[in-house]
Amino acid sequence: MAARTDTMTDVNELWLRYQAERDPAVRDRLIVHYAPLVKYVASRVGGGLPQNVEQADLVSYGMFGLIDAIDKFEVDRGFKFETYAIARIKGAILDELRSMDWVPRSVRAKARTVEKAYGKLEGKLGRAPRDDEVAAELGQSEDQFQQTLSQISVVGLAALDEILVLSGDRGEAVTLGDTIADAGHGPVGAFEVTELKQLLAGAINRMPEREKVVLTLYYYENLTLAEIGRVLGVTESRVCQIHTKAVLQLRSRLIALEREPA
Repeated sequence: MAARTDTMTDVNELWLRYQAERDPAVRDRLIVHYAPLVKYVASRVGGGLPQNVEQADLVSYGMFGLIDAIDKFEVDRGFKFETYAIARIKGAILDELRSMDWVPRSVRAKARTVEKAYGKLEGKLGRAPRDDEVAAELGQSEDQFQQTLSQISVVGLAALDEILVLSGDRGEAVTLGDTIADAGHGPVGAFEVTELKQLLAGAINRMPEREKVVLTLYYYENLTLAEIGRVLGVTESRVCQIHTKAVLQLRSRLIALEREPA
């Protein structure tokens, strides 16, 4: 993923020099070496965004995340830099999108309403509710419910990942993507992310098979929506609907787990 502007030995030496000297020239070489990571993350985030969001802008936002990652990375902790940087880069992009408040309030409200319906029904039924059951809870027909999912999904996958935000004891925001890319905030942070990964794994395993497959292929296998559609034999827009439904179910489950007494 990273450009081969330096050999691995060269990069290791650059890290050692930068950690010891904090030389801006050394940092610049590290930025150039890892710049392709920013384009990679920007393309992943931008893949589900509205067309008016420019890819070049996402790359620009992500560069701040890369620089922050380089400045804060600690080589001796044993974490892989690429994994650490991906979370920082994505976080910088989402922070900027969040500050622009580009997701309409009406869409946020619909997402919260659907999420609450999932939580209420799962608590009552003891299983993942079917689409017709969620539609009835919302006072909608099944077709109207599918339209609601489409309206939520059209804001983009980045916004949906942002919707899945849980605040830890230290007030930090954690998205689904962050748990896949271990941010490596020291032993306590690593433990918290590991714990959240376990909660996510349990929640995903209880989901209907199609939702489970979509989440696994998108977040763990890095397939695009179009590629997932080919695997499942459905359209890209249908995959986006399934992803939307799965993320909202996950959020309702994780929030319910957070509220359970320790």
